Amino acid sequence: MLQLAYKPYFLKMEYPFRIADNIRTGTPIMLVKISYNGIDGFGEASMPPRYGENLDTATSFIERLELTQFRSPLPIDPILSYIDNRQTGNPAVKAALDMALHDLWGKITGKSIHELYGLSNSKLHTAKTISIETPEIMARRVTEAEDFHYLKIKLGTTDDQAIIRAIRNVTDKPLYIDANQGWANKEEAAKLIDWLSTQGVIFVEQPMPKNNFDAMEWLKGRSALPIIGDEGIQRLKDIDNAELFYHGVNVKLMKSAGIREAYTMLTTARKKGLRTMIGCMSETSCATAAGAQLGSLAEFIDLDGNLGVTNDPFVAFPCINGEIQVDNSPGLGLKSPAWDTIEPYIEN
Repeated sequence: MLQLAYKPYFLKMEYPFRIADNIRTGTPIMLVKISYNGIDGFGEASMPPRYGENLDTATSFIERLELTQFRSPLPIDPILSYIDNRQTGNPAVKAALDMALHDLWGKITGKSIHELYGLSNSKLHTAKTISIETPEIMARRVTEAEDFHYLKIKLGTTDDQAIIRAIRNVTDKPLYIDANQGWANKEEAAKLIDWLSTQGVIFVEQPMPKNNFDAMEWLKGRSALPIIGDEGIQRLKDIDNAELFYHGVNVKLMKSAGIREAYTMLTTARKKGLRTMIGCMSETSCATAAGAQLGSLAEFIDLDGNLGVTNDPFVAFPCINGEIQVDNSPGLGLKSPAWDTIEPYIEN
């Protein structure tokens, strides 16, 4: 019989994290543990406020589940389908449960998740994300990220060109640009992308609001750089017509409800000729390790969500010179602390 435990937690960031439409100093997360015959599987729901999930909604969803009806965690597909169909929405908490079940599956069979999916354990060159600050501060953050081969720069301000110029004064590394829907005018966006194409930029992520379909389709046809969908790509259904608006897709476990659907999204996108990226929220090493298991399916890697936090309760794959060292450890590959030693978050 499966036993489910959960614990609220607050992930603290080294620096304030600012994007086009918000700023925060930490992220509420829900840690979950599913146990079977003395084996524990771990998962995590990271819930930035802008996505609509929170500790209350996660608790409510978990408490409505009846996992004790399942005598074994294997096969995991019927359990995952039960979880997904229990209630619409709630992709992050569903992802936490999905991770925990995958972790159990791997530990029971003695295989890593990438092995169970027939994938390789390629070393992954992740980008380092630089959130919005003044151009001078962002340039300084870039110099602090000297170990990384790729930099992901958050834009969506009135100082976007000044930011890139300041960064180009200190590095010539390839840049990924993420506007987080921050550009409202399609003509101005096209002009800015033209200029960015001369600045060593590889692609632009979600330049305009995800629901402005006409503008996104227009921009995609005129962009001098590949456009990657993020906020506009949540779950598998969004891959259906993604090629109308994007050259590629950014798949995140917190959007896809976990590993199972993320795998299907990435393989489907590749079959459609879309470029693929695997990304993350601000997360512990639990969730970034889960994402890394699918890394060989992605052309672009953005799995640094655990690197900018100060109270990560997990240890997983090391990141050396910007390269995530994925190995064949069973399950997610976590070196997990004792569950009881993780101090729960109590909101003041």
